[in-house]
Amino acid sequence: MGVAHGSMLLIYALVAIAALILLITRFKVYPFLVLIIVSLLLGLAVGMPMDQIVKSFETGNGNTLGHIAIVVGLGTMLGKMMAESGGAERIATTLIRWFGEKNIHWAMMFVAIIVGLPVFFEVGFVLLIPIAFNVAKRTGKSLLLIGLPMVAGLSVVHGLIPPHPAALLAVQAYHADIGKTIAYGLIVGVPTAIIAGPLFALFIHRHVKLPESNPLSDQFVSQADPKPDSELPGFGITLFTILLPVILMLVGSWADLVFAPKTLPNNLLHFVGTSDVALLIAVLVSFWTFGAQRGFTREQIQKFCGDCLAPIAGITLIVGAGGGFGRVLMDSGVSKQIVELAQNEHLSPLLLGWLVAALIRLATGSATVAMTTACGIVAPIASASAMTVKPELLVLATGSGSLIFSHVNDGGFWLIKEYFGMTVGQTFKTWSLLETIISLLGLGLTFALAVVV
Repeated sequence: MGVAHGSMLLIYALVAIAALILLITRFKVYPFLVLIIVSLLLGLAVGMPMDQIVKSFETGNGNTLGHIAIVVGLGTMLGKMMAESGGAERIATTLIRWFGEKNIHWAMMFVAIIVGLPVFFEVGFVLLIPIAFNVAKRTGKSLLLIGLPMVAGLSVVHGLIPPHPAALLAVQAYHADIGKTIAYGLIVGVPTAIIAGPLFALFIHRHVKLPESNPLSDQFVSQADPKPDSELPGFGITLFTILLPVILMLVGSWADLVFAPKTLPNNLLHFVGTSDVALLIAVLVSFWTFGAQRGFTREQIQKFCGDCLAPIAGITLIVGAGGGFGRVLMDSGVSKQIVELAQNEHLSPLLLGWLVAALIRLATGSATVAMTTACGIVAPIASASAMTVKPELLVLATGSGSLIFSHVNDGGFWLIKEYFGMTVGQTFKTWSLLETIISLLGLGLTFALAVVV
């Protein structure tokens, strides 16, 4: 059997994605199994060498899990400690008190923008979801009304605003000025987050009904009556513990400004600033701030850590398999085919940056992969192009493209589906639509900004 080429590759990819959605939604096959089966069949259909198909899937799975499994594991432990100590409750009640129950969805968006700056989307998500569960329980509002503004805030900073790792890579690739990129990113990002987050959530939560019971929510919300104020950890110490990984990652990204590269202090700051180490330190600190100081014994803390990992095992496997599927799409040549299509159309650099990133995102599922790959492709074309475009705006256009329509090959899609307790269809109506709003609005506002600056 020959290797598939050109438009046939794209047709196979579309069939694979359709089959995936059908098997999961209609026939209720477990997503982890479906992702493996469809990935293998796609590899066979497009004529990849048989010994390469499994290797390709395993590589994608491993690359995704290498980062996410550690992050989700440590983040969940931190979330569990925060929940058991009453820290999540403290933050929930404080936010409700400051913003008022009516405006709590605004509070969630701003918190997400702050927490999301230096951390990957998944890290920010596992740090904040216990607070969302607690706020939803306290206010009796739909988790969508609380959670969607939160993921919108996280998503916008993920794609548009350095020092977020993906945006930072784009700044380097396009030789953009980091200060200007942050300023423009906020001008474009904040209105985008407001429309895709709180405003969209106010509309959609009336149309999507979540199930009554959510087993993951029960992990992070204490079932007992609310503790009296005096028994909860202080707001300051709680905020410090949650923001500790964020602070450490920021410090890591500034290491080169403080110490000469390759010196011991510089290396140490970079080491501590990696998401895995930063989260590990925060978890260990939480054993003291949320554990020992709240009167928990070592045995109880051990038990919390063990208990909270069981429910996320399934999610982690599904997220990894999504990465595997994305990798098969890449190695089979689908992603390359998509890029060639975009290049042949001779578009304005901003539109080209957006389109290439959007197509790679649809094919691979990863915003980070989409952004980094698109930069590599678009940077030479943009510099050779007759039209001059500010590199900072190219960063924003590419970032916006990388956030479009998250679907079944994206780890984030499954993370949100499982934590919110939604069906695949509901996840499309809420999360995938939210991402698309961010992507299109981001592009529109970037074009508007290009006229002004």
